[in-house]
Amino acid sequence: MIAIKNERELEAMRQACKITAAARALAGDMVRPGVTTKQIDKAVHDFIVKQGAKPSFLHYGGYPASACISVNNVVIHGIPDGRVLQEGDIVSVDVGAYFRGFHGDCAATYPCGKISPEAQRLIDVTRESFFQGLKQAKQGNRVSDISHAIQTYVESNGYSVVRDFVGHGVGAQLHEEPEVRNFGAPGHGPRLLRGMTLAIEPMVNEGNYPVVVLKDKWTTVTADGKLSAHYENTVLITDGEPEILTVTEGL
Repeated sequence: MIAIKNERELEAMRQACKITAAARALAGDMVRPGVTTKQIDKAVHDFIVKQGAKPSFLHYGGYPASACISVNNVVIHGIPDGRVLQEGDIVSVDVGAYFRGFHGDCAATYPCGKISPEAQRLIDVTRESFFQGLKQAKQGNRVSDISHAIQTYVESNGYSVVRDFVGHGVGAQLHEEPEVRNFGAPGHGPRLLRGMTLAIEPMVNEGNYPVVVLKDKWTTVTADGKLSAHYENTVLITDGEPEILTVTEGL
């Protein structure tokens, strides 16, 4: 069942999402050579807690950290540790915050120092694919209209979209209905209605789309070892243009 949020619930979600987005921005600012992924995770944890919120990911399904930090060929769910970031790495940071009964969820991929033009193009296309999908996130459209727009843009730029992991509804639960794929034909799935909140999150591979989950049961890497990038925001369906809730203004 898809949860439709009322105005009271949406106000709480907006606050949760602002905290989440600010945590993402903090993490992004820390991405530089010599910093460990564990240092970034600690900063994200401490920031979220200081805001009176809880890290959504910590202990979720047994996940051991507050942020997912995925480097280079790691697609998603990279577990922060003592890994030292190197010049030329690309670093995807996925964060969530739980505040007043609701979750925010967002992610982005950041360059570590000077990166290759190819890596920067992957980051740019991944981010823009989100905005191509966002154009379809309007009341009356179908969920797969978002999916199709993302896939079309990504593949037209020579990349592939991950099939094994997808976006989702978000609200009182971190993962809610509906599933928001980044691929597929338009005109399918639930109809978008005002008050729906979706985590739209293209995961884009430089090479082919197959991925492999490592023995820790979390870390997910590209099967061909090529780079991957990730971009996500929590989005509200309205009567008009969609509203991106994971913004930092007013925090």
